[in-house]
Amino acid sequence: MADFRAILIEKTETGSTCVLTRIDEAALMPGDVTVRVSHSTINFKDGLAITGKSPVVRRFPMVPGIDFAGKVTHSDDARFRVGDEVVLTGWGVGETHMGGLADMARVKGDWLLPLPRGLTAAQAMAIGTAGLTAMLALLALERHGVTPAQGPALVTGAAGGVGSIAIMALKKAGFHVIASTGRPAESDFLKDLGADEIMDRAELSTPGRPLGKERWAAAIDAVGSHTLANVLAQTRYGGAVAACGLAQGMDLPTSVAPFILRGVSLLGIDSAMCPPALRSLAWQRLASDLDLQRLAALTTAIKLDDAIASAGAILAGKVRGRLVVDMA
Repeated sequence: MADFRAILIEKTETGSTCVLTRIDEAALMPGDVTVRVSHSTINFKDGLAITGKSPVVRRFPMVPGIDFAGKVTHSDDARFRVGDEVVLTGWGVGETHMGGLADMARVKGDWLLPLPRGLTAAQAMAIGTAGLTAMLALLALERHGVTPAQGPALVTGAAGGVGSIAIMALKKAGFHVIASTGRPAESDFLKDLGADEIMDRAELSTPGRPLGKERWAAAIDAVGSHTLANVLAQTRYGGAVAACGLAQGMDLPTSVAPFILRGVSLLGIDSAMCPPALRSLAWQRLASDLDLQRLAALTTAIKLDDAIASAGAILAGKVRGRLVVDMA
């Protein structure tokens, strides 16, 4: 079998190593569909895996990359034929199953979706897990019944991948959008995406009171910790917060006050194991609702050779929007 390029993480006595190398197709893990990867992306979780700063990888050796898009080269699944364009996000790929930061991937057909109509493979990866997560958060807020008439929507970590697409999606849904960021230099960029107000993240990132002034009816939080606690404390009566990230930390130093005194709801968002029906609905909304010109504006294309170096930058909060890895 032919060999191909792949980023490979190996376990060591002191942690792990990560290199760009070549591996044989025989080294791929079992699956009923093989895909020639054309595009992947670098998510926050990929940054953790590549740098080894968190025990994301649970099997070694591992090809990271929780997202990819490409064309089917072999299929034992009747739903997919050779030449079909497909997309994958989540399902433990890049953690327990070899992922998308390689020229080839072999996975279960159950994990794949046809490339959404109206999107190219590059655009699908500009959306990726980050965009899917943002849309799942919006769908959860909508199911809860929160509407723009009830008040503004807050987005934390606004200049990151989830935050950038959350701004676009919330604006399309009709909300007045408040963008919280620690990068004031990105204010114009965030306003171009649809943000109506810019908030310094320092207002939310330190310990606060159990209840604060009611400021927003909805929020999408990718930060966690004190930020999420303060977001909850300042959510309007009957509002809801969709929590989908932990950039500040996994802890949640809050009280029951927002829940029992203001009827605030905390909605947990998981995109990795999201059921196929909801996943498909979210992709349909992304394909129809996102402004593709704005999507392009928040996307930076890199080569596979640059992926390892980019991992540290995304953890340090130095990456604006989305990084798409173009395998060509």
